[in-house]
Amino acid sequence: MDFDLARTPTLQAVATADERRLVEDLQQRVEAAARDAEELPEVMAAVEAHSRAEEHLARLQKAERALNAFAKDAGEKLSTLRESALDGMIRCAGNGEKLDFKALSEVSALEARTRHATRAIERLVERLIPCAQLVRLREESHAALTRARALEAIAQERAEKLLGHLRDAVSEEVVLPVDLSKGVAGALLAQASEYKRRAMQLSENADGFEKTIRG
Repeated sequence: MDFDLARTPTLQAVATADERRLVEDLQQRVEAAARDAEELPEVMAAVEAHSRAEEHLARLQKAERALNAFAKDAGEKLSTLRESALDGMIRCAGNGEKLDFKALSEVSALEARTRHATRAIERLVERLIPCAQLVRLREESHAALTRARALEAIAQERAEKLLGHLRDAVSEEVVLPVDLSKGVAGALLAQASEYKRRAMQLSENADGFEKTIRG
């Protein structure tokens, strides 16, 4: 090894002197560890819960769009039907004929369906969709925090394994400082920190949103 201990008391051991290969290998190992974290039962359960919350919200939003489309179409039809029914009544009355309320029954039925559709839209907009949005935020926050904890656990396991391998060296030098921040464990902890930051932000957003909808 080409170094002068008197000038460089702090040493850094690397897997390869090729910096490009070193970066690529580090990235591959970090990605592999992250994939392992995604396959943990607790992470899979949290991700599944978030996915269900997303799907539930999407179904409610789809229902709102469909009901709005129905209400708009019904409103246009009502105007035409109402005028046609009234014109028919006027015509019958003018001709001395028996009044026909059949057309008005159709108007009344469509009006009733429109009112129910409007109430359903109000229920969706005022209650169901906001509650579903809140649940989605909570589940997304939980999933991010669960990922963070999983990555931290993997990083901890790697660090303990590494220190186990270094015991012989430690017995020779008594004390051997190890900086894990530049290796795979450090990269995993950095990812975990980002997930924690996101989880906290989502939780704060959820708290603020809940205050708004409970208002």
